[in-house]
Amino acid sequence: QVQLVESGRGLVQPGGSLTLSCVASGFSFRNYGMSWYRQAPGKERELVAFISSTGSTNYAGSIKGRVTISRDNVNNTVSLQMNSLKPEDTAVYLCNAWRLIGTQLASYWGQGTQVTVSS
Repeated sequence: QVQLVESGRGLVQPGGSLTLSCVASGFSFRNYGMSWYRQAPGKERELVAFISSTGSTNYAGSIKGRVTISRDNVNNTVSLQMNSLKPEDTAVYLCNAWRLIGTQLASYWGQGTQVTVSS
């Protein structure tokens, strides 16, 4: 059974930091690209960062320079370190695993974890 379980939810003050983690099971983690998305109330889901199976990373422009995505293929974990948080970073953050298998996209989602940035 595929599972992606996020942790690290919290309330932080503007300028603060938070690390989110996502533990994966039920699929070959090392062969999948991993992404973090976020969705704020009333807004569309947006990509925050992704890391390929080979470790290449990319970040959304709005948050680039304030976040770092990393992966641990031994513990099947992907993490998102967030710094200098702003109120507009408030959202549910979701972990996503993806892989192209032939012409088919295999994609799995976690349930999400709430991040609130407020004074």
